[in-house]
Amino acid sequence: MAETTRERAPETADGGRTRLVKGPGMLLVWLYGVMSVGAVSRSIYQISSEFEHAPLAYTLSAVAAVVYVFITYTLVRGGETARRAALVCCAAELAGVLVVGTWTLVEPSAFPDSTVWSDFGYGYVFIPVLLPLTGIWWLRRSRTA
Repeated sequence: MAETTRERAPETADGGRTRLVKGPGMLLVWLYGVMSVGAVSRSIYQISSEFEHAPLAYTLSAVAAVVYVFITYTLVRGGETARRAALVCCAAELAGVLVVGTWTLVEPSAFPDSTVWSDFGYGYVFIPVLLPLTGIWWLRRSRTA
């Protein structure tokens, strides 16, 4: 009987939470982790050294950093509540990328410097627009019955 319980343990984490970091979820955690480090580092540097140059752009980069960190945390945490929170955040992230990406193309003068989401993430090889799409797909697919 004890063997059966131990065999199921890898499928759940902390009291039966559904694991979100299996299969493609592991790649998502890794990518969101890398984007978190990049966006946090970039926004800290820009806000501390040249905030007056482009306050809107640097503030939006900081918002992107917070979103990336939160999604990374919820993916690692697992569970249905975390999955739903990550899904909402991925949708908000996608909306932000689309709004900021469109805004930077329509009115480039509003952004004297780029953000993480400028030009739909062009400076980050379009990962900022592809990541939430992939995240939404994975989170919907990993929903518990």
